[in-house]
Amino acid sequence: GIMTAEDTALAVKAGVDAVLVSNHGGRQLDGTLGSIEVVEECVRAAKGKLEVYMDGGVRRGKDIVKALALGAKCVFIGRPAIWGL
Repeated sequence: GIMTAEDTALAVKAGVDAVLVSNHGGRQLDGTLGSIEVVEECVRAAKGKLEVYMDGGVRRGKDIVKALALGAKCVFIGRPAIWGL
């Protein structure tokens, strides 16, 4: 997953349609930022030229609202959906 504005800018340059901001379960690593902490900078780096999606750290509906408010186009919700089953 993308976790920096620099990587997002490289994706724009490469002509991709979208990026997924995700730390791939990095909650298990000390010092890793959460996806919600970097999604806004990635959206700014995208400059509207690609869609930014977010995954990771979503536990409640308010997490989805926050990510969308920070500019994410889509939020992946794997764990809450599984818990709901």
